[in-house]
Amino acid sequence: MNRLHLAALCLALMLSLFARPVSATTTCTGTMTNLTFAPTSGGVTDSTATLSVTCNTFGLIVLGNAKVNMCVSIRSGTDGGGTLNPRRLINTFNDPMSMQLYTDAARTAIWGSRGNATVPNPVLLQFDYPVPVLGGNQTRTATLYGRIPAQTGLNAGTYTNRFTAAADTLIEFRYDEPTILGGATMPTSCTAGGDLGTSSQFPFTVNGSVPDSCTLTPKPVPNMAFGNVPGPITSNVDQTTSIGLVCSGRTAWQIGLNNGLYASGATRRMRNGAGQFVVYELYRNSPRTLRWGNTLGSDTLTGTGTGTSQSLPVYGRVGAQAPSIGSYSDTITVTVTY
Repeated sequence: MNRLHLAALCLALMLSLFARPVSATTTCTGTMTNLTFAPTSGGVTDSTATLSVTCNTFGLIVLGNAKVNMCVSIRSGTDGGGTLNPRRLINTFNDPMSMQLYTDAARTAIWGSRGNATVPNPVLLQFDYPVPVLGGNQTRTATLYGRIPAQTGLNAGTYTNRFTAAADTLIEFRYDEPTILGGATMPTSCTAGGDLGTSSQFPFTVNGSVPDSCTLTPKPVPNMAFGNVPGPITSNVDQTTSIGLVCSGRTAWQIGLNNGLYASGATRRMRNGAGQFVVYELYRNSPRTLRWGNTLGSDTLTGTGTGTSQSLPVYGRVGAQAPSIGSYSDTITVTVTY
């Protein structure tokens, strides 16, 4: 009788052990690398970043696979101005630069946010991984395809958009775990079926830049012609030409003019074929009181780029003098520093 009683007791304990409910926890978290674009001056510029999401199931569980259905949303970003199409980057002056984030290499499907009326297009991920007695996990990756489209009038500077606030990114998921009664079923979506997972974020930053740039246009600079003067020069002969310059917006520039080929010290001179000279001068202002030289921060012309063409007059003067008959010329080198 005692042996039968002990056997029944052991059997009851074993049944009680395996009839206890399964206890497990599934969590999912992700990280995104920063998206950094090469410097652009207004042309199309592409770059990529990588999202990595890992789901973990921990706890006492029977052998089987856990299943997760997930939506990964990206909104406009902390510096995005609230828009998804187009998104944007800004510099320290709050100048905007259009940019966009996509889910595909062709850059046709914008990576959006679940439930957004404009771009309801999150990335969808599914996980299906074995869960041994002590737990299991799986990592999935997705590529973020970025593009700065062609645009004009960009100002120089460093541009960013920080997707760092709690509302900027979001991982939402539903999960199902295997039980003693059977395997797990993939939830219908990231919002229906299975159990609700705890949402999380994946902060990252998008970086772009516009370099300082300046171009003389047209090139070479149009000549300055003082014309023909009969006999001695008895009064000032004034003429002008213009330097055309296109610099990226907010680019600080200086334009210097050297003293030419035939200067005597700081005195500019034109020369004829016989080696004779006519003295002349170039100025930065129409009253011809500010000599135009080549010393930075001193006698150069200074300004700031606008992203469009700027026309900068050069004021020339030949003063009274009595040169020999002939045709005189000089060559001036224009230097743009930015």
